[in-house]
Amino acid sequence: MAYNRSAAVAYAHKWAFGRNPEFYDFSDIGGDCTNFASQVLLAGSGIMNYTPILGWYYISLNNRAPAWTGVNELYRFLTTNGGAGPKAEEVSLYDIEPGDIIQLSFNGRDFAHSPVVVETGAHTPSTVLLAAHTNDSDMRPLATYMYQEIRCLHITDIGE
Repeated sequence: MAYNRSAAVAYAHKWAFGRNPEFYDFSDIGGDCTNFASQVLLAGSGIMNYTPILGWYYISLNNRAPAWTGVNELYRFLTTNGGAGPKAEEVSLYDIEPGDIIQLSFNGRDFAHSPVVVETGAHTPSTVLLAAHTNDSDMRPLATYMYQEIRCLHITDIGE
Protein backbone atom coordinates (compact mmCIF):
# COMPACT_ATOMS: atom_id res chain seq x y z
CA MET A 1 0.00 0.00 0.00
CA ALA A 2 1.30 3.48 -0.83
CA TYR A 3 2.17 6.08 1.80
CA ASN A 4 -0.01 9.18 1.45
CA ARG A 5 2.65 11.90 1.67
CA SER A 6 0.24 14.77 1.14
CA ALA A 7 -1.95 13.60 4.05
CA ALA A 8 1.14 13.24 6.25
CA VAL A 9 2.40 16.74 5.43
CA ALA A 10 -1.07 18.27 5.85
CA TYR A 11 -1.29 16.72 9.31
CA ALA A 12 2.18 18.03 10.19
CA HIS A 13 1.23 21.58 9.20
CA LYS A 14 -2.13 21.39 11.02
CA TRP A 15 -0.69 20.20 14.35
CA ALA A 16 2.86 21.64 14.37
CA PHE A 17 1.90 24.34 16.87
CA GLY A 18 -0.97 22.49 18.53
CA ARG A 19 -1.82 19.17 20.09
CA ASN A 20 -4.31 16.67 18.73
CA PRO A 21 -6.49 15.83 21.76
CA GLU A 22 -6.63 12.16 20.68
CA PHE A 23 -3.00 11.76 21.81
CA TYR A 24 -1.23 12.50 25.08
CA ASP A 25 1.23 15.42 25.04
CA PHE A 26 4.62 14.07 26.13
CA SER A 27 6.33 17.50 26.19
CA ASP A 28 6.80 17.49 29.96
CA ILE A 29 7.91 13.86 30.24
CA GLY A 30 10.80 13.49 27.84
CA GLY A 31 9.54 15.31 24.75
CA ASP A 32 6.76 15.04 22.20
CA CYS A 33 8.79 14.89 18.97
CA THR A 34 8.49 11.18 18.21
CA ASN A 35 4.84 11.09 19.31
CA PHE A 36 4.21 13.87 16.76
CA ALA A 37 6.25 12.04 14.09
CA SER A 38 4.20 8.89 14.75
CA GLN A 39 0.96 10.83 14.39
CA VAL A 40 2.19 12.17 11.04
CA LEU A 41 3.15 8.65 9.94
CA LEU A 42 -0.31 7.42 10.96
CA ALA A 43 -1.95 10.21 8.94
CA GLY A 44 0.00 9.03 5.89
CA SER A 45 -0.34 5.29 6.46
CA GLY A 46 -3.75 4.83 8.08
CA ILE A 47 -2.67 1.69 9.93
CA MET A 48 -0.95 0.77 13.19
CA ASN A 49 0.96 -2.38 14.08
CA TYR A 50 -0.45 -3.89 17.29
CA THR A 51 2.36 -6.40 17.83
CA PRO A 52 3.06 -6.32 21.58
CA ILE A 53 6.29 -4.52 22.55
CA LEU A 54 7.85 -4.54 19.05
CA GLY A 55 4.93 -2.99 17.16
CA TRP A 56 3.94 0.61 16.58
CA TYR A 57 0.62 1.70 18.07
CA TYR A 58 -1.05 4.15 20.41
CA ILE A 59 -4.22 3.40 22.34
CA SER A 60 -3.57 5.59 25.40
CA LEU A 61 -0.78 7.02 27.52
CA ASN A 62 -0.36 3.68 29.28
CA ASN A 63 -1.14 1.45 26.30
CA ARG A 64 1.29 2.19 23.47
CA ALA A 65 4.29 0.58 21.83
CA PRO A 66 7.74 1.95 22.73
CA ALA A 67 8.21 2.77 19.03
CA TRP A 68 5.35 5.29 19.17
CA THR A 69 7.30 7.71 21.39
CA GLY A 70 10.94 6.53 21.44
CA VAL A 71 13.41 7.88 18.87
CA ASN A 72 15.52 4.72 18.59
CA GLU A 73 12.54 2.41 18.94
CA LEU A 74 10.81 4.18 16.03
CA TYR A 75 13.96 3.79 13.94
CA ARG A 76 14.12 0.06 14.74
CA PHE A 77 10.43 -0.42 13.95
CA LEU A 78 10.48 1.46 10.65
CA THR A 79 13.67 -0.19 9.36
CA THR A 80 12.76 -3.76 10.37
CA ASN A 81 8.97 -3.82 10.08
CA GLY A 82 7.81 -6.93 8.28
CA GLY A 83 4.14 -6.52 9.16
CA ALA A 84 1.47 -3.84 9.28
CA GLY A 85 2.29 -0.15 9.24
CA PRO A 86 4.94 2.07 7.69
CA LYS A 87 8.28 0.73 6.51
CA ALA A 88 11.40 2.81 5.91
CA GLU A 89 14.94 2.64 4.72
CA GLU A 90 17.80 4.86 5.76
CA VAL A 91 18.79 7.09 2.84
CA SER A 92 20.88 10.18 2.16
CA LEU A 93 19.48 13.68 2.53
CA TYR A 94 19.22 13.77 -1.28
CA ASP A 95 16.71 10.90 -1.31
CA ILE A 96 14.18 12.09 1.25
CA GLU A 97 10.67 13.27 0.39
CA PRO A 98 7.99 15.21 2.24
CA GLY A 99 6.43 13.01 4.90
CA ASP A 100 9.74 11.29 5.73
CA ILE A 101 11.47 11.50 9.12
CA ILE A 102 14.93 12.87 9.91
CA GLN A 103 16.41 11.86 13.24
CA LEU A 104 19.05 14.06 14.84
CA SER A 105 21.96 13.36 17.18
CA PHE A 106 23.13 16.42 19.08
CA ASN A 107 26.12 14.72 20.73
CA GLY A 108 27.28 12.43 17.91
CA ARG A 109 26.28 9.27 19.81
CA ASP A 110 22.59 9.27 20.70
CA PHE A 111 19.71 10.14 18.42
CA ALA A 112 17.28 12.31 20.33
CA HIS A 113 14.91 14.14 17.94
CA SER A 114 12.52 13.07 15.16
CA PRO A 115 11.33 16.01 13.04
CA VAL A 116 9.16 15.46 9.96
CA VAL A 117 10.14 16.59 6.46
CA VAL A 118 7.55 18.98 5.00
CA GLU A 119 9.58 20.30 2.04
CA THR A 120 12.87 19.26 0.46
CA GLY A 121 13.84 22.13 -1.84
CA ALA A 122 17.33 21.42 -3.23
CA HIS A 123 17.91 18.69 -0.62
CA THR A 124 20.42 20.76 1.35
CA PRO A 125 20.31 21.48 5.10
CA SER A 126 19.20 25.02 4.28
CA THR A 127 16.32 23.98 2.00
CA VAL A 128 15.00 20.88 3.78
CA LEU A 129 12.16 22.18 5.94
CA LEU A 130 10.86 20.38 9.02
CA ALA A 131 7.91 20.31 11.38
CA ALA A 132 8.39 19.16 14.97
CA HIS A 133 7.05 19.10 18.50
CA THR A 134 8.69 19.75 21.88
CA ASN A 135 10.25 22.92 20.49
CA ASP A 136 7.28 23.39 18.18
CA SER A 137 8.13 24.40 14.65
CA ASP A 138 6.92 24.26 11.07
CA MET A 139 8.88 25.07 7.93
CA ARG A 140 12.09 25.12 10.02
CA PRO A 141 15.27 24.61 8.00
CA LEU A 142 17.33 21.58 8.99
CA ALA A 143 20.38 23.86 9.04
CA THR A 144 19.01 25.70 12.10
CA TYR A 145 19.46 22.63 14.32
CA MET A 146 22.83 22.19 16.04
CA TYR A 147 23.14 18.49 15.19
CA GLN A 148 26.25 16.37 14.83
CA GLU A 149 24.68 13.49 12.91
CA ILE A 150 21.46 12.81 11.03
CA ARG A 151 19.72 9.74 9.77
CA CYS A 152 17.08 10.12 7.09
CA LEU A 153 14.21 7.65 7.09
CA HIS A 154 12.42 7.35 3.76
CA ILE A 155 9.01 5.70 3.98
CA THR A 156 8.97 3.05 1.27
CA ASP A 157 5.53 1.48 1.70
CA ILE A 158 2.83 0.42 4.14
CA GLY A 159 2.31 -3.17 5.23
CA GLU A 160 -1.23 -4.36 5.82
